[in-house]
Amino acid sequence: MSTTRSPRKPRPAARSNRQSAHRLALLESMLRVRRFEERCVELYSAARIRGFMHLYIGEEAVAVGVNEALTDDDAVVSTYREHGHALARGVPAEAIMAEMFGKATGCSHGRGGSMHLFDVGRRFYGGNAIVGGGLPLAAGLALADRMTGRNRLTCCFFGDGAFAEGEFHETANLAALWELPLLLVCENNLYAMGTALARHQAQTDLALRAAAYGMVSWAVDGMDVLAVEDAARRAAEGVRAGSGPHFLEMRTYRFRAHSMYDPDRYRDKAEIEHWRERDPVEGLARRMREAKELTDKARTALEDRLSAELDDAVEAADQAPEEPVEDLLKYVTSPVEASRP
Repeated sequence: MSTTRSPRKPRPAARSNRQSAHRLALLESMLRVRRFEERCVELYSAARIRGFMHLYIGEEAVAVGVNEALTDDDAVVSTYREHGHALARGVPAEAIMAEMFGKATGCSHGRGGSMHLFDVGRRFYGGNAIVGGGLPLAAGLALADRMTGRNRLTCCFFGDGAFAEGEFHETANLAALWELPLLLVCENNLYAMGTALARHQAQTDLALRAAAYGMVSWAVDGMDVLAVEDAARRAAEGVRAGSGPHFLEMRTYRFRAHSMYDPDRYRDKAEIEHWRERDPVEGLARRMREAKELTDKARTALEDRLSAELDDAVEAADQAPEEPVEDLLKYVTSPVEASRP
């Protein structure tokens, strides 16, 4: 007489080790974003990066946590503050840095710069310099997937300023009406450029307002990467199950000014310091140290590895070629059809 063994449950120690390894991976991802942005500040100050540049420092938990809930088949549409989104999606730091330098080896061939990172192979459909401009694009991607029966979702990041734009309300309405597989992630950092949330929104509970469109919506502590990941996974599961679009209001904060050109005179220094006490990177590191999952030696080794990675990225960007002048119209106009007289 044969018997069927029931599958073994993971031992508590093994499960704990996996959880510790996962938290370490989250910390590494957030640190990669933080150190990349800090390196960009140095390069921008030295005039090696030019143009507009918007930093993601302080908001790392959102990009990293949300991307943990996505698959390689899902699509991501971003904003002009997208360095963190691209890195968390897996776009190599070397390709992003080359793009910042305007080099041909950049992820957008040096044509986009800081605000227009793009990687079709990773289904990262770029930043958008227009506030809210990515929302209808994301709805189009989600509609295409629904019409072709592909079981994947589109995740769209946008800020609280975009919530006031018509693109958000049109997208939210159609997405709910057509039950599109769309995950809307609002990065509410309390300021639309230099305008405080309470000065441009009569109702500051954005999740509550989004729910009026019939979407499942809730607010999340955007300074806690574990809370972000948990919320994003639950939302993604709901979208994949056919429950229509989901909306997450990530309550976060940018530690730096709106852009490198912004003197940042509209925020009180005490407010900035208050939020810095909730630094998502150091918050996770502190929890890991208290749980004896992270030692000073391991943190130093991680920092050294990321520093070397960025050194290599900067060196590669320095050495990379610029686009040849004869290629400047490439991708701008359609090629003439061979059969056309």
